[in-house]
Amino acid sequence: MDGGAGEVEEALVAKRRSLVVVESPTKVKTIQKYLDATYTVKASMGHVRDLPKSKLGVDPRKGFKPQYVISPGKKKILDELKKAAEKADTLYVATDPDREGEAIGWHLAQELPFNKKKIYRITFNEITERAVKAAFEHPGKIDLKKVDAQQARRVLDRLVGYSLSPLLWDKVQRGLSAGRVQSVAVRLIVDREGLIQAFVPHEYWSVHARLEAKLPPEFTATLREIDGERVEVPRDGRPATLPDEATTRAAMEGLDGARWIVRTVTRGERRRNPTAPFITSTLQQEAGRKLGFWARKTMSVAQQLYEGVEIGNEGAVGLITYMRTDSVQVSREAQEAARQLVTTRYGAEYLPAEPPVYKSRGRAQEAHEAIRPSDVTRDPRSVARHLTKDQLALYRLIWERFMSSQMQPAVYDTVTADIDAGRCVFRAQGQTLKFKGFTAVYVETYEDGDVAADEEAELAMPALEDGEVLRLLELQPKQHFTQPPPRYTEASLVKALEELGIGRPSTYASILGTIINERGYVRRDRRTLFPTELGTEVTGLLMPFFQDIMNVEFTAQMEDELDKVEDGELDWAKAVGDFYTPFQKDLKKAQKEMVNQKKGEETDEACPECGQPLLARRGRFGKFLACSAYPECKYTRNIGGGERAEDEPTKEVCPSCGKPMVIKHGRFGKFIACSGYPDCKTTKPITMGIACPEPGCAGELVERRSKRGRNFYGCSAYPGCKFVLWQRPVAEPCPKCGAAFVTERATRGRSLRTCVREGCDFRQEADLTVA
Repeated sequence: MDGGAGEVEEALVAKRRSLVVVESPTKVKTIQKYLDATYTVKASMGHVRDLPKSKLGVDPRKGFKPQYVISPGKKKILDELKKAAEKADTLYVATDPDREGEAIGWHLAQELPFNKKKIYRITFNEITERAVKAAFEHPGKIDLKKVDAQQARRVLDRLVGYSLSPLLWDKVQRGLSAGRVQSVAVRLIVDREGLIQAFVPHEYWSVHARLEAKLPPEFTATLREIDGERVEVPRDGRPATLPDEATTRAAMEGLDGARWIVRTVTRGERRRNPTAPFITSTLQQEAGRKLGFWARKTMSVAQQLYEGVEIGNEGAVGLITYMRTDSVQVSREAQEAARQLVTTRYGAEYLPAEPPVYKSRGRAQEAHEAIRPSDVTRDPRSVARHLTKDQLALYRLIWERFMSSQMQPAVYDTVTADIDAGRCVFRAQGQTLKFKGFTAVYVETYEDGDVAADEEAELAMPALEDGEVLRLLELQPKQHFTQPPPRYTEASLVKALEELGIGRPSTYASILGTIINERGYVRRDRRTLFPTELGTEVTGLLMPFFQDIMNVEFTAQMEDELDKVEDGELDWAKAVGDFYTPFQKDLKKAQKEMVNQKKGEETDEACPECGQPLLARRGRFGKFLACSAYPECKYTRNIGGGERAEDEPTKEVCPSCGKPMVIKHGRFGKFIACSGYPDCKTTKPITMGIACPEPGCAGELVERRSKRGRNFYGCSAYPGCKFVLWQRPVAEPCPKCGAAFVTERATRGRSLRTCVREGCDFRQEADLTVA
């Protein structure tokens, strides 16, 4: 190093006076390179203080005053921060720009030895040199209203969780819990399943004519009117015009010998506008549909892209803006950069005269931006070699969605023809793409059955003329049945939660992770969510006693109250008190009147060993029958009497015989097998999508059940690979060492995450009772 430069560096270090605190080590690397040596950047690794895990930690008699303690495992980190603070006289809190980040910063300010006048809050929606330096040029103060809103949520969730969980332990089984928001999410899934099970399908028919005009191509028209009356499908109690085959055949007979004449032809143009850039909920939905990502995985990968990825000689670079947002706003600079790229890459005809304006939903935080690339000139191809497969897939999705949102609409030429045939009118519709517009870059996907999914489909039609006589090639009747509402997927559940006003951008992933992975109230089969027997039972027990907590509108209203706290319109303790007073009454009633499932319900069946009535009880591994004369008689039997669960279909075919593969339920859990058993004995495990960490192993982790009924996680390559875990693996990279996954287990009402990589001491705890 040059002597002069070294002396300058040493002089800067000697007068280093500012400590910058962020949440993660990755952000440390990204931000430090934009600042000179007078700034020291450190990571808090999330919250350093929280409510105690051993007790309620909230005093309702003293205005719900919370008792904060140093979070488990954070003393060492806090000591390091205090040591760094001794060498600085100014603290910059640079945590995430949301309520949670504000609260983390406030707790740091309470613990670190700084003059309150020397504590500043800086925020940025993207971790770029321009944004970081601009934030330091305009520092602010910690927003205590945001802190109050986060504190209100935390206290509410603690009061509900630490009250309902013991109730469920007492009445149902140990280890259960309920939460203020999670219980409503489970109810949505349980209610949807109830609708599906109660659904009665109704038959109806349609008639389609394959026709030929003077000019090609052939086309299809659908029966629309009979004797001037519109052909209806069964809906809202209204009967179908063609309810059965006999009625349909009678209508078709009236077409024998009919002339098929074009009555009218209507030509037009349809413009399809681009969709807004991503917000948290739409990113989770689209990543689920397009990439097959669970919500937690989407947020984990997005966090990596936001905090910084090593890009060659540039070092760590933040590739996207902050990923927890409900605003679709875009900065003027980002719009201009996108418009320049659209012009140079796709042509001026793809550029709208003015940048599109999108409107956010409800009380969106307009100070935030939508999720977009921090620099649109970094297209996916240019950064591909620096990203993992998942990072690249999600970055491409974000980049393409944002670029398309700044482009012209797609334009379709449309044609509609009404065709007379006897006493019937048939209608044919077609469209052809005239101008690609934004679809040259990106097309949104939809849930199965969504009508909008067909918007971009092209359907060619011949050039028809009014009065033209057509030739009938074929008349096709088709039978249909009305369908029940579809089961939720993670994507559609997030959409429902957002539309109902339940949860906020920072909570969707945790809600889903809680009810699916940690509680056992919901199971995920492929992408579809099913309520478990336990989830249905707990929901049924809570509903009569906690109608507010289980009410969708009430939960949405509480979210609005938290927004009012953040806006300074409502005192946080009053918001909590208004909830807690009626909740306490409901709790006391439930403690007294809720049926105790542990004691069991008497059945009509007698014990085969002593003749006493059998009781239906719930244990650690589900429901079972037990003799009411226990302990004198110890007879027990699993409910179901050993009956085999029905096989579940898959889309796979057997590699040995070509027959369909099905999911079977065996003694040690689910597995995939050939439907041709016993003639074909081909089987394979159901994997979790997590690669086995053993060197050289190509297997994936699978969930199994031991002979004693305990779940464990082994390698699909067993017995060749004997890797095993007793804690559930979670497909999220270790934030400390980057290992492909971490493990998770419940302990004393807490969720404990650790890293399996030898030498890594990552450890993170959280309440099992989060909303």
